[in-house]
Amino acid sequence: MRQKSSASRIWKLLYLIAVVLSAMIIIAYLGWKALIKPPPMAEVPPLETQAQAGGDPAHTTTPSNTQGDFARRPLCYTFLLAASDQASANADTIMVLTYDAEEQTAGLVSIPRDTLVDRRFPKINAVYHDGVEALRDEVSQMLGIPIDYYICVDVEGFVQVVDAVGGIDFDVPIHMAYDDPLQNLHIHFEPGMQHINGKEALAICRLRKNSDGTMAYPDSDIGRTRTQQQILASIAKKLLENPQKVLEYIEIWNENVVTNLKAEHTAWFVSSLLDFPLDTGLSFETLPGDGTVKYNGIDWCYELYPEEVLEIVNEMLNPYTEPLTEQDLDIFQVK
Repeated sequence: MRQKSSASRIWKLLYLIAVVLSAMIIIAYLGWKALIKPPPMAEVPPLETQAQAGGDPAHTTTPSNTQGDFARRPLCYTFLLAASDQASANADTIMVLTYDAEEQTAGLVSIPRDTLVDRRFPKINAVYHDGVEALRDEVSQMLGIPIDYYICVDVEGFVQVVDAVGGIDFDVPIHMAYDDPLQNLHIHFEPGMQHINGKEALAICRLRKNSDGTMAYPDSDIGRTRTQQQILASIAKKLLENPQKVLEYIEIWNENVVTNLKAEHTAWFVSSLLDFPLDTGLSFETLPGDGTVKYNGIDWCYELYPEEVLEIVNEMLNPYTEPLTEQDLDIFQVK
């Protein structure tokens, strides 16, 4: 009887300790969330203020609108996502993400790397030569929205993230056959579902043409962009499924990401995204245009279609309470 009574007391004590520890964890978590404030959003000064400050409305990071001030939606943030080309200093991937933390929705829009801009070298991927801030400003002016934060991922970091989650299952859309001995780059895949590691995921994302000179995708770089979006969605799903590896993710982030996000801002976004409904809350799109335009002697520039771009911006990226108009965008076109 004494042994049974003693065992009962031990179990009650263990239960009490478990309850107390659980309560402490909950209190600590709630306190931590209370201490971390939502990150600030980029302010949009009125056009007159820009002029008084000596700024040129045609070359600012805010929309050159004539509608007065735009009001920002609460907790609705915009990001520039970019990755560099391993073979050059150009941006290989350019995307804009708008995340509504209140509604738990996000729109991810790809900007084709050959998008036409009014520069000496008229493709937007070359703007990256001047730094990520220059690319952010160019994208912001083009789309008529402020960009709150930028995130530039080193390709090695991309590989490490995929490997950290144990690889991803991915449905390769096309036959891929490319070899570049100078870069030690070899891309060989057949269509179909397969498990790929980080190096393989990066190779699939990079492929533009096959070794025989033919374009890998019937719709050229648009198809490649679509594949990149699908791979990113697969990675995001695995990240959310493995929150226990958050310390490993943070280490990879710190070593391979250039960003203007502060640590406390990143923590807030991470906590906000833990319950994000990835299957229903995230939508993808690519800016439409004509990829056969020539400008400044450069072939295959991608000239955007303003009306269709405006529709996408308002549906997926606009952080304001009011819709934008074509006058708010700054899309360069060959006359």
